[in-house]
Amino acid sequence: MQIVKANFNHLDHLALLFNAYRILYKLRSNINGVKAFLENRIKANESIIYIAYSDDTAVGFTQLNPLNSLNSLNSSVSMQSMYVLNNLYVHNDYRQKGIGKTLINKAKQLCVLENNKSLAIQTDFDNPAQQLYTRCTLD
Repeated sequence: MQIVKANFNHLDHLALLFNAYRILYKLRSNINGVKAFLENRIKANESIIYIAYSDDTAVGFTQLNPLNSLNSLNSSVSMQSMYVLNNLYVHNDYRQKGIGKTLINKAKQLCVLENNKSLAIQTDFDNPAQQLYTRCTLD
């Protein structure tokens, strides 16, 4: 498995995964809207998105959004920025193989590399991945 930081060259693969993620949450398929949304995030440097590949197949992603003084969620005591992990998705055929955990660990590595205060995880309380998030924060 390979984890890469998404750029414009990954938009087609990423859009398919992100669209499937939205469908999981009972939203209509909108591949063109998804692609435009992701392209804007990458262009404006508003998100860091990692994609997991198994061989040449894109199988999952995570999206991190920076929290800093511009969007009012930073640590004023430590004077450090943070990231929030908003989205994590692994294709059904590739679940229970450690891909989600690997994506989260990649996000944690970025926080360490950039000397960020922490990585916040934003999710619904009934999200089925809660156990994964809990395990990964305790590692």
